[in-house]
Amino acid sequence: MARETALAGEREVIGFIGLGIMGRPMALNLVKAGHRLIVHSRSPGPVNELVAAGATRGGVVEIAARCDLVITMLPDTVTVEVVVRELAGGLRRGALIIDMSTIHPDAARSLATELAAKGIAFLDAPVSGGERGAIEGTLSVMVGGDSAALERAMPVLRAMSSRIVHVGGSSAGQVTKAVNQLVVVGTIQIVAEALVLAAKAGVSPAKVREALLGGFAQSRILDAHGERMLTRNFTPGARLRLHVKDAEVLGSLSRALGVPLPAFEAAAKQLQAVIDRGGIDLDQSALVTELERAAGIQLGG
Repeated sequence: MARETALAGEREVIGFIGLGIMGRPMALNLVKAGHRLIVHSRSPGPVNELVAAGATRGGVVEIAARCDLVITMLPDTVTVEVVVRELAGGLRRGALIIDMSTIHPDAARSLATELAAKGIAFLDAPVSGGERGAIEGTLSVMVGGDSAALERAMPVLRAMSSRIVHVGGSSAGQVTKAVNQLVVVGTIQIVAEALVLAAKAGVSPAKVREALLGGFAQSRILDAHGERMLTRNFTPGARLRLHVKDAEVLGSLSRALGVPLPAFEAAAKQLQAVIDRGGIDLDQSALVTELERAAGIQLGG
C-alpha cells in the first residue's frame, strides 16, 4: 500500500504498535488530539476500540509501508527488538521510531545504532505515571536520542504527556526509567512497612497515611499506592510481571557499574514472593501482603 504523505496543514500518519494497559489510552489521546493513527496490537479488543475512535487497523508491515513516524509500546526488550527490526525492513530513510516501552539500555543503544545505519532515527522514550497518567495524558517522558528527532516528535509526545525531559543520548531514557523504577519500588516497600508497622502498633494506618500526606513523607506513592494497600485494591496499574523485567535491568546495571542496590533488593525479594504465590498479575502495591503475612495483621479492606 502506498505511503501516505501529509498534505499542507495536515498531520502525518502515525503508526502505533502495542495497545496494552498503557498503550491503549496513549493512542486514544493521540486520536483525540487530531492525529491520524494506524494501530496494531496482539489483542483485537483494543484495536477495535481505537478503530471505533477513528484510527485505522494495520499490521507491522503495513505500518512500515505507510508511516514515517512509528511509536512502539511493548512489554519487553525481546519484543521491541523483533518489532523494531521488522519495521526497519520497510521504513524509508528519514523515518522516526519512538520506543516508549521499558527495555534494557544496551538494547536501546544497539537499536539506535542499527537504525542510524539505515537512515532511520530512534528515540528511547519510556514513560512514568502509570495507567492513570496514560488516561489523563499527564505522563512523564524521559527521552534519549538526537535532539533534532526529539523536536520532530514533540507535538506527538505532548498529546500524551505533561512533562518531557531530554536526558541525553541513546539509552539515556532507559537508564532514567530504570532509576525511576528503583525509586518507585523502594518507596512502595517503605510505605508498606510504615502502614503495617502502624497497624501492628494499634494505630489506624488510614489516619497515619492522612497525617503523613501533609508532611515531608508525602509522595505520590504514599497517596496512590498507600490507598491501594488500605482498600486492598490490587487491580493492576502496573502488573507485577513487569517487575521481573525491571529487576533484570536494574540487576544488570548494578553488576556492570559496581553500584550496590540494597534497598531495591529488599523490595524485589518481597515482590518476588508475591509473584511466587500467584500474584504475577496484581498491582505492585500487593507487596504489602508479604509484610502483612510476616506481621500477622491485615491493613483493611
